[in-house]
Amino acid sequence: MDLIQLLVLSLLQGLTEFLPISSSAHLILVPVLTHWEDQGLVFDVAVHVGTLLAVILYFKQQLRQMFFAWLGSLRGRGSPEANLAWAVLLGTVPVGLAGLLLGDLVELYLRSPLIIATATIGFGLLLWWADVSSRRRRDEYQINWKDVLIIGCAQALALIPGTSRSGITITAALAMGLTRKAAARFSFLLSIPVIVLAGGYQLTKLINHPEQADWAVLVGGVMISGISAYLCIHLFLKLLDHTGMLPFVIYRLVLGCVLLGIFL
Repeated sequence: MDLIQLLVLSLLQGLTEFLPISSSAHLILVPVLTHWEDQGLVFDVAVHVGTLLAVILYFKQQLRQMFFAWLGSLRGRGSPEANLAWAVLLGTVPVGLAGLLLGDLVELYLRSPLIIATATIGFGLLLWWADVSSRRRRDEYQINWKDVLIIGCAQALALIPGTSRSGITITAALAMGLTRKAAARFSFLLSIPVIVLAGGYQLTKLINHPEQADWAVLVGGVMISGISAYLCIHLFLKLLDHTGMLPFVIYRLVLGCVLLGIFL
């Protein structure tokens, strides 16, 4: 892997993991459009580690409070922080089950550019609808079990490339009445167990099919994806109330139309 490929793929993972524009779609499409060789599972794991470290570092104080509150809830002491911790854990169950049951099907049949283009446009329009129609009155600490069920099931749709995990969870959270920042923060917290699960799944494949590791490339991938992801989270939350979701919806529509024009 040369320096340009390292920079592009690492930045793509760092920036698109948390923006509602689909990281999997970009990581599938860029090698197709550039005719680069597949980057390999080792590199995929490395850039996922980078984004995982970024979200943990960004929310470290909130995560610490949630963790100790969750421990307290096991002894019968409830709190908003404990409820949020349980919401993150339980909201991960649907996508975990869907990944186990449907992961091979997705890999075989749902990675084509036309499916990515259709999902990019369709779920982009759904994001726009949720943003303009939402009442946006509650924060993530006011989330209830109905919200968790709907957002968790929506997250399972992110197995379809082009959907965007952050995009579909933010869409569902907005539709349930969370504010834009609350929807984004809950989506980012949900990403932690999902990235851990995805990374664990990739590691199991590496154990069965080991690859030679270029440690300089892997360390570079972790650093670039981690730094770009941290900055992306910060800027996204800072600008969200001013921009709304419209810029990302427009981007998705343009990208989807370009892909249809290329591959139809």
